This record gives sequence, structure tokens and C-alpha cells, in this order.
Amino acid sequence: MNGSGRSPEGDVKDVVPRILRVTAAIGWRFLVVVAALYVVGTVTGYLAGIVVPVAIALLLAALLAPGVDLFTGLGVPRGISTALVLIGGLVILGGVLTFVVVTFVNGVPGLVSQLSQSVDTATRWLTEGPLHLSDSQIREASSRFMATLTENQADITTGALTTAATVGEILTQALLVLFTLIFFLYDGPRIWQFLIRAAPDRVRTRVDVAGRRGLAALVSYVRATSAVAVVDAVGIGIGLAVLGVPLAIPLAALVFLGAFIPIIGAVVAGSIAILIALVANGVVAGLVVAGIVIAVMQLESHVLQPLLLGRAVKLHPLAVVLAIAGGLLVGGIAGALLSVPLLAVLNSGIRSLLSEADEHVDPADVHASEPEESAPDEPGLDTEAGRAP
Repeated sequence: MNGSGRSPEGDVKDVVPRILRVTAAIGWRFLVVVAALYVVGTVTGYLAGIVVPVAIALLLAALLAPGVDLFTGLGVPRGISTALVLIGGLVILGGVLTFVVVTFVNGVPGLVSQLSQSVDTATRWLTEGPLHLSDSQIREASSRFMATLTENQADITTGALTTAATVGEILTQALLVLFTLIFFLYDGPRIWQFLIRAAPDRVRTRVDVAGRRGLAALVSYVRATSAVAVVDAVGIGIGLAVLGVPLAIPLAALVFLGAFIPIIGAVVAGSIAILIALVANGVVAGLVVAGIVIAVMQLESHVLQPLLLGRAVKLHPLAVVLAIAGGLLVGGIAGALLSVPLLAVLNSGIRSLLSEADEHVDPADVHASEPEESAPDEPGLDTEAGRAP
């Protein structure tokens, strides 16, 4: 206290403008949040070999859990239901992969033959076309390419060995995915009840409801994305088959996998199909395939995703693109794959925590296997989101 009866703290508040005090308060809190996110990101990156397989297992569990619940509802024990769903899924996956691989192996000779014809055509265009290159110039360019390949043989060999090690890591992580998926399907409810014990008693019910909302959003996302991926693959695959493009079925499978990375994945996979059509079948076929890819992408963006994802999981395209870009920057392909479902879960969970309508909801009344349960029952909650393009 000074002679005037005012504390030094009061004098400081009088001297420092209010806007500066508010900005400083917000600033240090922002720095704390950034530091926390940095630590979480660093730890997650260090444990990527565990985090990514567990996240993929969670996506698969969101897709397969309704099947387990269906069998359980019919009176089948949960263990047997889990085994039936897993075995059925593995049989379907193995059959599809076998079909794709066999088709790819059978289609490679035809692609090589057409590629040779395309190279001959390109060579003739270089020598007889407007460039008027000589045979010696083309041979010299080919020799330089072979010399570069020979000089970098050691690096190529090292890369092959690294690839072999990567294959071993992928197999190990695939086993971890399968092992984790079994327990998610069989014991998922008890695992969730164990996790929410970390929340204080007074908010545990709200956290439980929000978690169930988030899981329902994940189920909706996986179902809708799978349906969109099937439509993309069938549409582009039929177009490639009609045009006689080599490897039509493997390319359709690639489009299906790429569609799980919204917006970017299907575009990249479609670009590969356009390139192969261009090289193997000529410019006209390449342009037709480009038109097919663009048409399918427009159908996906303007009809399928808004219709199938619904209001609760619908995210603004800018949010999706930024999430994918951030995930790609931080975690590569795995980050791009997992960023959008993570955003969908956080979107539904946070909205549930902030919603007055969920204050008195019984967690047992929220069924994660029903996608419509992914949003609080509040009139007008999605009005603004529904107006987003």
C-alpha cells in the first residue's frame, strides 16, 4: 500500500492499457496450448509405430462393430460374433487382393507392349516432328540416362534394402492392427468405461455422452467414405475397362484406396489412371479418362459426400483440405488418412460438450452404431453448416 491507499498492482493496472493486459493474458495461454500440442505431437511422432496401427484398428472397428452388434443382438455370443465378422472380413479382403494382384500380373505384359509402341511413336515424333531431333541425339540422351542409373546403383540398392525393411515393419504393424482390432470389437465397451474413469465424477457422464457422439461420427464417416470410395472405383473402373486401358481393375482398386483421403486421394489416384491411359492408349483416351475422373469427382463432391455424411459429420471443404495438409505435413500418408476422421470425432465430441441439450442425456441412449446419434438433438444446430458449399 502507498500513501494514497492504493496497491502497486493497482498502479500497474492504471499504467498498462487494458488491451495490452488482455493481449498478454491471451498470449501466454496461447503459448501454453502450443507447447502442449507440440509435446503431444512429438510423443505421438515418436510412438507412430504404435499410434498409427491403433488408429487404423479404430477405423476398422468403427466399420465392423455394427456387424458384431447385429450378431450379438441375434443371441450369438460376443466372442463368436467377433470371430465371424473378422473371418468374413479377412476372407473378403484376401479374395479382393488376390483378384487384384492376379489381374495386375496378367495385365503387365500388355502394358509393356503398349508402352513400347508408345515409345516408338514418341521417338518417331521427336525425329520426324517439329523438333527434328537426330537418332544420335536420342541415343545420347538414352546413354546419359543409363549412365546416371549406373552411377546411382548403390543408392538404388540401399533404397531397395530400406524398402525390404519397411515391408517387415508393415507386416509387424499389420499384426498389431489385427490384434488391437480383435480387442476393440470384443471388449470395446469395457475399454471405453475404463478410459472415462480418468474424467472427474461431476463431468464423467458428459464425457461419456461426448465420446459416444464422437464414435457415432466416426462410424458415419467410415461408412460414408467406404460408399463414396466404391462409387469412385466402380465409375472410373468401368470407364477404363470400356476404353481398353491396361490394368483397369488394379487402377480401380487404387482409386478405392485413395478415396479414403478425401479430395486429394482420389485426385492423385485418378491422375495415375490418366497417365497410364495417355501412355498406353494415346492422347484421346487420356482426355476421355480425364473427363471421367472429373465427372466422378464432381459427383462425389456435390452429391455423395453431402448426402451420405449427413449434417452431423459434414465438415467445411476448407477445414478438410487444411486438416489433410496438416496431417500430410506432420505424419505423411498416415497423417493425411487419419486427419479427417480425427477432425470429425473432435467436431462431434466438442459440440456435445458445449450443447445444453446433452446435459441430461443418458449415455445408454446414445448408440454409436447409429450415425444419426453423432450430433446433439438441437434444432438449428447445423443450420450454418448446412449452408456451407
